[in-house]
Amino acid sequence: MQFSSFRQTWRHAIAALACLVVSLSSPQDLRAWGKNGHRLIANKAIETLPQNVREFFDTNRSFLLLHVTDPLDVIAKTPAERHNHFIALDKYGRFPFEPLPRDYKSAVTKFGKSRLEANGLLPWQIGVYSKKLTEALKDGKWEEAKLDAAILANYVAEAHDPFNTTDNLDGRLSGQPGVNERFGTMLVDRFSSFFPMRPNDAVFVSDPTDRAFEACLSSHSWLETILMADRNARHGESSFTDEYYDRFYNQAAAILIRQLSDAATDVGSFWLTAWRNAGSPQLPR
Repeated sequence: MQFSSFRQTWRHAIAALACLVVSLSSPQDLRAWGKNGHRLIANKAIETLPQNVREFFDTNRSFLLLHVTDPLDVIAKTPAERHNHFIALDKYGRFPFEPLPRDYKSAVTKFGKSRLEANGLLPWQIGVYSKKLTEALKDGKWEEAKLDAAILANYVAEAHDPFNTTDNLDGRLSGQPGVNERFGTMLVDRFSSFFPMRPNDAVFVSDPTDRAFEACLSSHSWLETILMADRNARHGESSFTDEYYDRFYNQAAAILIRQLSDAATDVGSFWLTAWRNAGSPQLPR
């Protein structure tokens, strides 16, 4: 009985310490989808592809799962990379943020390059890497294509993280520091083995950048619901206990699983699109 009480007290102390570390971190160091989330999305994305394309990605599954997290490592070494992983849509007015042109050159003309970079470049970065993957596949540069596919998967997944679409990316503006980590990393790490993820089949994307913007808009629409779930789960708790995470998961699981599933669908769709735009080359097995 005493041992059980001690263990519970120790567990709560660890949870409180983790919360403190998160709250003291700078916003640039915080991101929602952790490495497990990115690998889960990329792994499921392979299953969305038609058989003639899937074989290439399936053969290189281990490589893709290893390198899909490369951009997260780059952030730690090069802080400027962080700008490629989010877009603070609420810096451009109200939903659906029509003042922001989706064409990059038009957006630069209207707002200036420095402002765009400060507010994040995620949808345009997805467009850039979609083109890079297309060119690598077209030229038969298979090693380069594998790496581009992994990095593209990372960026596409980021567009499905609601906290990568807002100035409240770390929850500090709403008095909920670290909520993005709790939603996109801790819930995934704790409950992913129970996720009933069912991504749809990959489809051709006519405009990768435009599709990236649509994904960001859809993600952004879930923010208030997630923030409310976090507040409700915290009610009566002085730290982030197991009970808190159970309640948070019960209230936010449907959104989390939907975003992860949609991310997998989109990753597969962007891979398929790059292959078709490259002329549907014969892929090595």
